[in-house]
Amino acid sequence: MSDLGRLIAGRYRLAERVGRGGMGTVWRAEDELLGRHVAVKKLHVPPHLHDDEIQKLYERTRREARSAARITHPHVIVVHDVVDDQGLPCIVMEYIPSVTLGDVLKRQGALLPEEVARIGRGVAAALRAAHDAGVLHRDVKPANVLLGHDGRIVLTDFGIAVEPGTPSLTRTGELVGSIQYLAPERLRSGIAEPGPACDLWSLGAMLYQAVEGSHPFQRDTPIETAYAIATDAYEPPRNAGRLAPVIEGLLVKEPDRRMDVHKAERLLGETTGTRTVPVDPPTRPEPAPAPRAPAGGGGRARRTVLWCASATVIAALVTGGVLLWRGDGAASTAGHPSQGNTAPRLPSPSPSAPPPLPDGYRLQTAGQGFSVPVPNGWKPKNVPGGEVAYVDPSRRVGLRVDVVEFAGSDPLRHWRETEEAQTRRDNPGYERVRMGPTTFRGRPAGYWEFTFHGQLREFRAVELAFAGADGTQYVVYLSAPNAQWNEYRPVFDTAVKGIRLRE
Repeated sequence: MSDLGRLIAGRYRLAERVGRGGMGTVWRAEDELLGRHVAVKKLHVPPHLHDDEIQKLYERTRREARSAARITHPHVIVVHDVVDDQGLPCIVMEYIPSVTLGDVLKRQGALLPEEVARIGRGVAAALRAAHDAGVLHRDVKPANVLLGHDGRIVLTDFGIAVEPGTPSLTRTGELVGSIQYLAPERLRSGIAEPGPACDLWSLGAMLYQAVEGSHPFQRDTPIETAYAIATDAYEPPRNAGRLAPVIEGLLVKEPDRRMDVHKAERLLGETTGTRTVPVDPPTRPEPAPAPRAPAGGGGRARRTVLWCASATVIAALVTGGVLLWRGDGAASTAGHPSQGNTAPRLPSPSPSAPPPLPDGYRLQTAGQGFSVPVPNGWKPKNVPGGEVAYVDPSRRVGLRVDVVEFAGSDPLRHWRETEEAQTRRDNPGYERVRMGPTTFRGRPAGYWEFTFHGQLREFRAVELAFAGADGTQYVVYLSAPNAQWNEYRPVFDTAVKGIRLRE
């Protein structure tokens, strides 16, 4: 009989199953007392367990849920309650519209180092708060990291999914499923209770996977994977950039020499351009520099286009002098990842050998001599200046590719000195999510992500500026409602990975 619609503890009505794992099923539920959405996790109990093992599992579940509930931190899931349902414990938590990092990695592969650093910093901050409260997570992995539609990074499943050293949990398969993230000291010595350093190893393995697209110790079988974790070296990351020292420090096999959580959080914050402070307030964009006259002076007029939430695309501001285009009215930059808020690693293949088109896309050729993957069903939109522009059927989401002429060769400098000030002025509620250097097919590039308020909703935008092998300068831009960012961000990733540049 389906649990859909059932009332738990006389208060929580199950409305939608949103996840299922080896140890439980997660439901979105209605709290009928307070009139809010919550997440309810119902534990699975294997039928072969003895009564004493069941009671031990119940008590540990309640104890760990109480421990997690003591942690007050924006990157930690909030536990509201522990209730019984037909003799089984249920964990009642805050409901966060989101996708998991694991789902994002399965769908689109590796992410941009800057985005991985942002996610990693949130997880490190969560672990710091948990360890300070005497709580060990024990199961840090992509499936337990939520990328909220609003940009929030949340670590979930504290002490619920895994209880190390308990045979019953091994028999459920959860330990096997998480073996890629178990620290080598646990596999070598079989210690019953992991220490904080074990959580840091798991963080390092997760960061490596997120930025490289594969696990550092992946083998054909769980036993071979466990052996590799305990004894083998891993291939140094190739795409980590400034993340490499953090990953290397976390994947030290000796726990007493492993990087601690405070240093990891600080270095990850530096990589994202965000300073870490002890209280760890929510990350806010740094103030924009005061605008200055663009270097390279009154050349070609710069075009900006506002993709409005009203479902129209409005050609707007013509400004003197420089640069890249920016997205406007339809881009908001709250978190991810999202992929939500997710910002994938830029691909490394040569321009002449981009990956094949994914299903549901067509290759659109532009008059400027390049072509770009566009989702089927998206319509071309005429905009000033000859850019390639497409909108989705709702006309709220826009993709643009443009051949541009920067003021100088540094788009980041132009963005910071001129473009961001214009964007802030012309878009209410503008906030920078991140802006920094990256690479595109082995060449320097600029990455800019921001949010702003449209007429009816908040938007998010992402922009990549880079030069081709012949020196031609390009910008790829996507804007979409922030609430749907996880749904539409892959369009940008596909366009970037699959663009065919002119020779």
